[in-house]
Amino acid sequence: MTTPEDLPDLEHYLIDMDGVLVHEENALPGADEFIRRLGEAGKHFLVLTNNSIYTPRDLQARLRASGIDIPVENLWTSALATAQFLTDQRPGGTAFVVGEAGLTTALHEAGYVLTEREPDYVIIGETRTYSFEAITRAIRLIEAGARYICTNPDATGPSAEGTLPATGSVAALITHATRKQPYFVGKPNPLMIRAGLNTIGAHSETTAMIGDRMDTDMVAGMEAGLHTILVLSGVTGVAELDRYPYRPNQVVESVAHLSVGSRG
Repeated sequence: MTTPEDLPDLEHYLIDMDGVLVHEENALPGADEFIRRLGEAGKHFLVLTNNSIYTPRDLQARLRASGIDIPVENLWTSALATAQFLTDQRPGGTAFVVGEAGLTTALHEAGYVLTEREPDYVIIGETRTYSFEAITRAIRLIEAGARYICTNPDATGPSAEGTLPATGSVAALITHATRKQPYFVGKPNPLMIRAGLNTIGAHSETTAMIGDRMDTDMVAGMEAGLHTILVLSGVTGVAELDRYPYRPNQVVESVAHLSVGSRG
């Protein structure tokens, strides 16, 4: 494992949320202190999440309730990345959406019209109340020619009761029915990482990606040319590292074990 003393040369940080800063509604030990140290050291950071349920303002309130205070402009979701991608691809388009406020708000703010009538896109995001009727409608619209987009490929998500099916699982159902593969915008797509870098004016050579998942955070950071830091406070354990054909630059127990140097 690389030592934390390697960090001071880094000026920017992209930080996953679940498993890195919080678990469900609870802050992980040292997370609030790590965010505070980043601010005191003059470092720029962006908290990224594949979760498309919440708006940045919603996430800010949830994080604050857990004891972590993060400005709303420092929060970046797969819903925002999806809205930005669609704005670049087809400005002012139309979409049928399976998702919640985080996704629908981002699309409205990007100038998209949400409709069931011949939409340009069918967009699948995360929700805790997937509707069979809505999924059936999505399948029929894709069969009729709508382009198929998903906010992220995560197959499952956490909850206090255990595993929940997430966007990737619903996407697999729709793909099996339509024989159409979606375009996934969120991690590990480097598109989301590059959008995050642009948001904070960062360069890959001076930026770290901190996450708890090898199959999303670490591969996305690696493919974008970032310094990758895996924390063991989330889903990935040490025993799993050798199963992957790539390795992070650094492995630590949690963000509490990361030192942050001041801007030189």
